[in-house]
Amino acid sequence: MKTALITGARGFVGRHLARSLQQRGIKVCGIGHGAWTEIERFQWGVDYWLNGDISKSNLDIIQTDMGEADWIFHLAGGSSVGPSLSAPEEDFRRSVLSTAELLEWARLAVPNTKLVLASSAAVYGAGHTQAISETANLAPYSPYGYHKRIAEELFESYGQNFGLNIAIVRLFSVYGSELKKQLLWDVCNKLTQNPTHLILGGSGNELRDWFHISDAVKIVSLASTYANPEGFLVNGGTGIPTTVREVAQQLCNIWGMNTQLEFSGNSRPGDPQYLVSDTTFASTLDFVPKISWQSGISKYVNWFKQTNNLENL
Repeated sequence: MKTALITGARGFVGRHLARSLQQRGIKVCGIGHGAWTEIERFQWGVDYWLNGDISKSNLDIIQTDMGEADWIFHLAGGSSVGPSLSAPEEDFRRSVLSTAELLEWARLAVPNTKLVLASSAAVYGAGHTQAISETANLAPYSPYGYHKRIAEELFESYGQNFGLNIAIVRLFSVYGSELKKQLLWDVCNKLTQNPTHLILGGSGNELRDWFHISDAVKIVSLASTYANPEGFLVNGGTGIPTTVREVAQQLCNIWGMNTQLEFSGNSRPGDPQYLVSDTTFASTLDFVPKISWQSGISKYVNWFKQTNNLENL
């Protein structure tokens, strides 16, 4: 049986990736922070869980217990712009230092293993007005974006200098069931409190590429097959620009309470106006996203209501 190690396996993308790999008959090991009961982790397809830092000693323990991994998916690290602005040093430790620790361990212990980094479209920064290709200029301007770019550079360095097989996926606006933060989560919680009137920050005209988690884990898995010392890089998105206003309005419509939607005009620091993927390269790999943003939002609302016993609202 093939084995995959997922750092940050208890996170949003990590859990969904673990379940997807387990369904393909792959044994999944995870490392990260947080207590996880055996029943809970089995439900997500995680055969082995180590609650702790990504350190050489902890990685040695996993390898001793579970054997050498065929793939390592590095999903640990900061997860959004907001926390990186309030606690930049912590974000640096989580995103950069953990990456350096993992790569140095891999260089010495598993030099033939394929490594995949889940990076972010935040590395592209602001100022874009059309679909962003993998060759676009990088201009991150939040700590989160800078730290993701440093993690990418570490991966590239260990590929070029030490021959590690590496791949990088720059994920755009990933969402889906179990995501308990960011826009959809915030909107659903606000509608629970007041379903008739919703006020959000920004202008509502910010354009994003809404990428469903089921498609995200597919392209992350696909990237692992292309990992090589020269490096492999691909965007993870749909290529479909959709405004925050459209998404919020669609969610309100699905909620079903004739909500009055307003935007304050006050944008959050670190948020670009346009962040949409050019999917040309991904399409050459025969990757086609399956879930439309309209369908994905409907699934999200249904999950939220079921989880919070709000089915009758």
